[in-house]
Formats: sequence, structure tokens, C-alpha cells
Amino acid sequence: MDKIEAYAKANNIPIMEEFGIKFLTDFIKENKIKRILEIGSAIGYSAIKMALVDKDIFITTIERDEQRYQEAVKNIREFNLEDRINIMNVDAFDAIVDDKYDLIFIDAAKGQYIKFFEKFKENLNYNGFIISDNINFHGLTKNPDKITSHNLKALVRKINNYIDFLKNNEEFTTNFIEIGDGISISKRSK
Repeated sequence: MDKIEAYAKANNIPIMEEFGIKFLTDFIKENKIKRILEIGSAIGYSAIKMALVDKDIFITTIERDEQRYQEAVKNIREFNLEDRINIMNVDAFDAIVDDKYDLIFIDAAKGQYIKFFEKFKENLNYNGFIISDNINFHGLTKNPDKITSHNLKALVRKINNYIDFLKNNEEFTTNFIEIGDGISISKRSK
């Protein structure tokens, strides 16, 4: 894992923060999650960490960037997890996913979180969870006045729209966890 973390840092590829990934893997263990759909593989770091929680965990992960996809394939192979992690090289919006999952993990284009949530929620088992990373986006979602870049302001506005979407969603109940870069956990309302 040190090698993957070093590669991510050297190539400016965002991976989950240490406390965030620990929270996620503990959550998977505590809730006996076995089938996971991940939106945004990057270089396979979180998929590998999740798969290592239990030998009965199977993951489908989606990555649209060809170079990151190739690196993820290599990393997954190095951990001998090809039989438990299925990685797709496609834009998530073009992906055809028919299976049902205990957990859907969203960690891709931050400005598209609402669309990802809406597209994949039907792939969630009834008692499953949708977890989203980067809800705080380096603290900027709570301090948008500190942003000077127009593009960054637009992105943070979209993340805040997602937070509002989750808070006002009557189909799902969401808890927000102040760990890592901020995590949301959504579960269908009873």
C-alpha cells in the first residue's frame, strides 16, 4: 500500500485520507458488507483496501480515465484481487450495471454526485448504504467565501447542492461524518 500511496502523491492523484479510509473499512466490517459498487476507482487504492477487509467481499469499480484505469489494473493484480475486484474502464454515466450491492461508494467527479446518486440508487440492496467522500472538500463547503477561483466556487456550490439534496431527500436518511475530508452515509428511510 505504501507504494500505491507514494505513486498517488507523486502523480497528484487524490486517494482517500488515512482516517477516511479507516472509517470506511471499519464500516464495511461492522455492517458485514459483501458486495460493493465504487464510482471512481482512480488507481484502485480504496477498492483494494475495501477488498482486503474480508475474503468474501466482491467489488465492481468504475474508472473513466484510461491511465488511472491501467494503473488500477496493475495494482489490483499485484494484490491478486482480480477475481474479487471487477474494474470497468468507462464513464460512469455510460456504465451498464445490473447487479445489486450492499454499498455504493461515490468518490468521483464531485460536481456529478447528485447524478451518480440518482443513477445508481436502484442498484442498492434495500438495506444497503450509499457513502460519498469529500463532502467537506478541504473545508471549502463550509467556507465558500475563502474561494477566489470561479471554477472552484462553482464546484463547491455543486457539492453544497449535493449536501442539500441529501438533507432534503425523503427516500434516504443521511448522516454526515466529520472524518477525513467529510463522509456522508445514506440509507433508505423506513
